[in-house]
Amino acid sequence: MTDRFGAAAVRLSGAAAMLLGWRPAEFWAATPAELAAALQSLTPQAEGPDQSLMDALRRQFPDE
Repeated sequence: MTDRFGAAAVRLSGAAAMLLGWRPAEFWAATPAELAAALQSLTPQAEGPDQSLMDALRRQFPDE
């Protein structure tokens, strides 16, 4: 698990640097929710999924 965390942290740190202009200290001081909110602000907000599509997916893949 440590190897996966380290690799993911390196990728996210690089993305935060390129996309947000964050330096390493800013990346490591941010919470995961703050990073997600900052990255989400870069993408256009789409409408929510169609309710009929969601219902069909729930029938096809029910929670157990």
